[in-house]
Amino acid sequence: MAGGSKVWSVFSLGSALGAAALARKGLNTGWRVATGKKPPANPADPDVDLWEAVTWAAVSGTIIGLARMLATRRAANYYARSTGKLPAALESDLPQA
Repeated sequence: MAGGSKVWSVFSLGSALGAAALARKGLNTGWRVATGKKPPANPADPDVDLWEAVTWAAVSGTIIGLARMLATRRAANYYARSTGKLPAALESDLPQA
């Protein structure tokens, strides 16, 4: 079903982007509270302390990745409840018993 695939693509992209934006907002606030400074705008900038850049990259990458994954899973559950099946992109490749 090509139409369902397009709907899923838009739906999953929207949920992932929304989750990433909310996670970024929370991260920025959390960083300011924890460090008293704004998060590094560009961790690759040599003027940013190396450990600050590494910490920001690790924490932000992990949190944003988790938020996107969780949002996509929730979107997939909603899609499955609405249509009666998972989107084709998420169907298991494992043989059914």
